[in-house]
Amino acid sequence: MATKEIVKNVNIKNKKASFEYEFLEKYEAGIVLKGTEIKAIRLSKASISEAYCLFDKEELWIKNMNISSYDKGSFYNHDPLSARKLLLKKAELKKLFMHSKEKGLTIIALRLFTNERGYAKVEIALAKGKKLFDKRESIKSKDNEREMQRVKY
Repeated sequence: MATKEIVKNVNIKNKKASFEYEFLEKYEAGIVLKGTEIKAIRLSKASISEAYCLFDKEELWIKNMNISSYDKGSFYNHDPLSARKLLLKKAELKKLFMHSKEKGLTIIALRLFTNERGYAKVEIALAKGKKLFDKRESIKSKDNEREMQRVKY
């Protein structure tokens, strides 16, 4: 019977976030999880590509973060797409709440990782959506950087 190897340092990124958004401020937040959720995260069975954050009664929640069901979870398993509460300091929450009310700003998840103590954390950012010409400009600059790297070597 093959056993799945548990990854000690999980680092799951939202790759399309930097293409779609311009980041204004970044924060590191803890997540309230159930037992089978952290086990699935340690097996790297999570996706944050569609995740976004919103406020509900002065609390920050992350929605659409997909944490797949744990194989050995039986009837204690969790709902893969349930909303999860994010843990931040009160001052950070107030600042994010005030900025999120501004037009055109949103809070998105950039990275899901485990810290050195084994706790699951989410890196979130206050972001502004890019326009089409901004996206073209970022593609052009990435291509130029790649070309410069090729010329150097």
